[in-house]
This record gives sequence, C-alpha cells and structure tokens, in this order.
Amino acid sequence: MEAPAVPLDQTRVEMVQIVLPGHGNNHGNAFGGQIAAWIDICAAVSAQRFARGPVVTAAMDELHFLLPVRIGMVVVLQSQVNQAWRTSLEVGVRVEAEEPETGARAHACSAYLTFVALDRNGRPRPLPALQLPECREGSEHRRARQAQERRDHRLQMRELRRRTA
Repeated sequence: MEAPAVPLDQTRVEMVQIVLPGHGNNHGNAFGGQIAAWIDICAAVSAQRFARGPVVTAAMDELHFLLPVRIGMVVVLQSQVNQAWRTSLEVGVRVEAEEPETGARAHACSAYLTFVALDRNGRPRPLPALQLPECREGSEHRRARQAQERRDHRLQMRELRRRTA
C-alpha cells in the first residue's frame, strides 16, 4: 500500500541558535563548520518529518557565506522539503543572522541537502509523494522545479566522475 502524500507545510522547521564563544574562531565569527552542522540538523528534522523514519545525509550542495556571523548573534535556520523522489529528497535551508539588540536579520547563507530514507536494515526505502499547494505559480512549485534541476545536474556529475575514474 502506498503511503499518503505529505503536505509541504508539515516539513517546515525553524531552529534558533545563539553563537557562543565556543562556536567561534579567533576573529570573533562563527566557525563555518558549526553553521554547516546546524544546517544539517535542521534539514534532517525536515527530512524525518517527511519520511517518518530514519534518513541519512547524502550530500550538501555548495555553501557560500554571504556575511560573517559574529559571536553573540542569534542564528535562525528555516528548512523545508523542496522535492522528493523514489528514495531521496532535497531539503532547502535558509540561514539568517539576527542582531540580538535590534532583532534585525540578514541572510547569511543557504544550502540544499539531499537525504536518503532508510529501512530497518539500513537500505534505501520508498518515500511518499510531496503534496505541494494547489497554486502552481507559487514559490513552492518554483523550488520543486529547481530541486529537480539540481538533482539532474548532480546525477550528470556523478556519471561523469564514474566515467573518468
């Protein structure tokens, strides 16, 4: 029996962290690896909410930091599933840095992560469909189309690496 489609809004997650001194470097900024770890955790929660079971991170696309995140700032991470295929799915994460004194936020970075759903034996398992909103012109449909384009590119690159290895 096929699992019912999962509404997109059930995959949305917001996670908030404060950048403490142990999260930073000698320049007073958060370690990029710390931000990447928070991105992975936030995305994993979205992926698990969608898959309703264990998932593993298969890939994180390029991560470009748009501005430094200073020690003492608040980091707000927002994630949601963008698209799902047979056993894998893509989650998008937006990271904003918030000034604690003013509440002003700025876009710090974004990332796209691919997860694979696992069965009890640790093998890939089928996923339900992602239920997008009715309006086909919304940002959710645009993100789903772009996720498909990124997946096609990742698969092309994997095939090219396989051939040249």
